[in-house]
Amino acid sequence: MNLAEFDYSLPDNLIAQYPAEPRDASRLMVVHRRGGAIEHRVFRDIADYLAPADTLVLNRTRVISARLRGVRPETGGRVEVVLVRPVRPVRDGSPSRWEALLKPGARLAKGTRLELEGGALAATVEDDPGQDIRLIRFAGNVDVPRVIEQVGGTPLPPYIRRAPDASDRDRYQTVYAEEYGAVAAPTAGLHFTAPLLDRIRARGTAVVPILLHVGPGTFQPIRSDAVEDHEMDEEYYRVEAREAETIRRRRGAGRVVAVGTTAVRTLETIAGGPGEPGGPGLEARLYEGRTRCFIYPPYDFRLVDALLTNFHLPKSTLLLLVSAFAGRELILSAYEEAVREKYRFYSYGDAMLIV
Repeated sequence: MNLAEFDYSLPDNLIAQYPAEPRDASRLMVVHRRGGAIEHRVFRDIADYLAPADTLVLNRTRVISARLRGVRPETGGRVEVVLVRPVRPVRDGSPSRWEALLKPGARLAKGTRLELEGGALAATVEDDPGQDIRLIRFAGNVDVPRVIEQVGGTPLPPYIRRAPDASDRDRYQTVYAEEYGAVAAPTAGLHFTAPLLDRIRARGTAVVPILLHVGPGTFQPIRSDAVEDHEMDEEYYRVEAREAETIRRRRGAGRVVAVGTTAVRTLETIAGGPGEPGGPGLEARLYEGRTRCFIYPPYDFRLVDALLTNFHLPKSTLLLLVSAFAGRELILSAYEEAVREKYRFYSYGDAMLIV
């Protein structure tokens, strides 16, 4: 399958640079797979599309303050580090070695020293240029996760062409974010407010949190013309036994509604998606591991019956996933209508519910 089939044109002014206020004031496009009808609503109307028997599955990951700025002490040259994940095991419980994205990566050779955030952290590059994800080691006995939450910046995606401000610390997290570990927000969930979730629960819909720590693969482009040649970044996921049991027990009566592509990939992983360890039936047990689940057309979804998502970049793995769910022609047609109707795109943009 050729990647060029998943391209579309988007005016720059439709790329959202700030989120809607309040969260649930975002617009909501509802796309009906059967018949292709499209409705235009406001996000808080999503409760109208959820039945009491449905199960709404959320990704409860929390974005770390992963963006660190600093200098090379030897030259004074500026550097930027975006932490991806700690390299384990570690002896003292606080990781000193991390995978990271480095700028300017090509100039940062093995052994380069980095002074970050005014000296709050010092690190050394541990590998040579050539890969997107590099290795660094922090100096001293430092509680890195604690320090970065004090001095680090919000890792806004590159298409948000402004520096993060204080408000992004809250708005680039979902209201139900719990466990630190993501370098990008599960953005479909950014539209929910606590009162809206309470209203959904009051109608009888189950709200089930699962976990996938979103990695840098959400930003990385597909570099091969053939879609099948792309390999996803590895990401940690966990679904507790009680959560798996709730999804398994309720699915017979209602739909599994996934909030975001990360929830989709987690659910399809535990259900035995391409190259993944699940089985033919969901069990009431802990599911935990790392996934490279890559979903593109054609694909037979095992667990997901409806999908809430944002509007995604052309030729991206995310656009491929939603195209697999609703069909390439219908999705590209919906995107054309979204452009005509001036929907706001990408992480801080509006939402699409596919039913």
